[in-house]
Amino acid sequence: MRYQISGKQIDIGEALQTHVQTELNEAVKKYAERPTDANVVFSRSAHEYVCETTIHLSTGLTAQAKAHANEIYAAFEGCCDKMETQLRRYKRRLKDHHKDRSEPVELFGAASYILASEEQTEETEPESLQPIIVAEMETKIPSLTVGEAVMQMELAGAPVLIFRNEKKDGLNVVYRREDGNIGWIDP
Repeated sequence: MRYQISGKQIDIGEALQTHVQTELNEAVKKYAERPTDANVVFSRSAHEYVCETTIHLSTGLTAQAKAHANEIYAAFEGCCDKMETQLRRYKRRLKDHHKDRSEPVELFGAASYILASEEQTEETEPESLQPIIVAEMETKIPSLTVGEAVMQMELAGAPVLIFRNEKKDGLNVVYRREDGNIGWIDP
């Protein structure tokens, strides 16, 4: 597994990098057969350290975790515990559904835009009704079943996920509703 361990405006020492690699490797090895790479980013938020971890699995799914603590090692331990819990749930769901994905998830390219909020544009009257594009990025849309899409959304901790439905070959959306349930849009 490839590791990318970095810090945002803080220095990450060799001891912390070694600790992260050994602990994360042990946690992931229990539940995932072939993780491809891990990205760990440490940063500061006021008096707390923040640890954000993203692990890409060979099946195409991505697991993310984030934790805060007063000490940098404690922030990593909290993040590692959350990651281990997510991977355990993922593996349990795979066993429950008796479905092993033999091929990796197919990804399709798409454009992603960040639009300026109304608060930024209220000071002056806009010349047109077109929104102001702040950033333009490329994103990937996975080809999944509905169950896998819900699992991917929960693993990523995202409120919404757009995916290509493998069974119907069309774009679908799953999202977390305010009442805690999951919504599925199938146009």
